[in-house]
Amino acid sequence: MTDLWIRPSGAALGADIHGVDLSRPVSDAQFAEIAEAWKIHLVLRFSGQRIDDHQLMAFSARFGELDRVPIAAAHAERGGAGLAPDVAPWVTVISSIVQDGRPIGGLGASELVWHTDMSYNPLPPRASLLYAIEVPPSGGDTSFLDMYAAYETLPAALRTAIDGRTCIHDSSHNSAGELRKGFQETIDVSRTPGAVHPLVRLHPASGRKALFLGRRPNAYIHGLPVDESETVLDALWAHATQERFAWTQKWRIGDLVMWDNRCVMHRRDAFEPGLRRLMHRTQIVGEPVVAG
Repeated sequence: MTDLWIRPSGAALGADIHGVDLSRPVSDAQFAEIAEAWKIHLVLRFSGQRIDDHQLMAFSARFGELDRVPIAAAHAERGGAGLAPDVAPWVTVISSIVQDGRPIGGLGASELVWHTDMSYNPLPPRASLLYAIEVPPSGGDTSFLDMYAAYETLPAALRTAIDGRTCIHDSSHNSAGELRKGFQETIDVSRTPGAVHPLVRLHPASGRKALFLGRRPNAYIHGLPVDESETVLDALWAHATQERFAWTQKWRIGDLVMWDNRCVMHRRDAFEPGLRRLMHRTQIVGEPVVAG
């Protein structure tokens, strides 16, 4: 036994992990408990942590190989982030802070729509870990959705409509709606750039099925007329984003939140521009997406 203890959020997903200091090496016994809690609750919060980037990377790497930072958004600059050379390839700076006229990170202060991290790639990350360094007094909350439950409660007709279907995950925009460098605006959604994934994926660890939706804007279901694809996607999103599948994280400095990107979606509330919010994020290399 360890001193670690777990308190479920009481919502559809999420749990607090108490009794572990992530600035120190996590024992094998502690890690086993954390891994099991993650499998059950899908989103874990470690509050009151004081860790640097190397400690964040070391803990993250217990869950698998670290993924490289994603393509920068069109209006994001990373030059002022001040990351050490051995950290910069592995830690994404998410920030509203402008320094010497340049943003030090990406995604600013705007709302981030419901999304799955980097699902526009053939191998989306299996997990994301986000550490709060500075937070605004209000706003910027992050909400999460249980995509197991969303799939398992689908109306029968909608489940039949997506059986065996695949969907394009847009690579041209980020979750703030910003056009990425080197891309043009999508006019015909059937020609949206990005990876194609099954709408229902089989989780490689749990063996359960989950909806796998990416982002709503510019999504397209292969093999359907565009208007029919839009109708089915609208119905899927209306179902999956119900409050009964959600839990919301209200950030405090020192919070580290990790989620299973294979069966969880998330979004961020907007907050007042000019307020400071600084987060450092790591991600874990994922596996091929297998149809459920």
